[in-house]
Amino acid sequence: MAYLLKTTIASHLRSHTQEKREDALSRRGYHVELGPREKALLADDPVLKRFKSHKKSVWRLKRMGDVLTIVVVAGCCYEIYVKAVMREEARRQARGTESA
Repeated sequence: MAYLLKTTIASHLRSHTQEKREDALSRRGYHVELGPREKALLADDPVLKRFKSHKKSVWRLKRMGDVLTIVVVAGCCYEIYVKAVMREEARRQARGTESA
């Protein structure tokens, strides 16, 4: 009985995975070569060259943004740390004055 149950489950799983593969192949479609219109649309246009950003300047701007973000986050962490230390010192002083 256990053998029969095991084989039916295994065959069901195998058939289920085969169906998934066939669905994936049919959904995927086939590669179609681009037509002349699509190629013309994807080609570089010399008129638009002056509006395109330069890679090096974009890279520098991104780097500056990353550095600025890190600086702001570090500043916020420092402010939180300073507030926590000041609060702890105030508590110690309050305890010291109460006991005296």
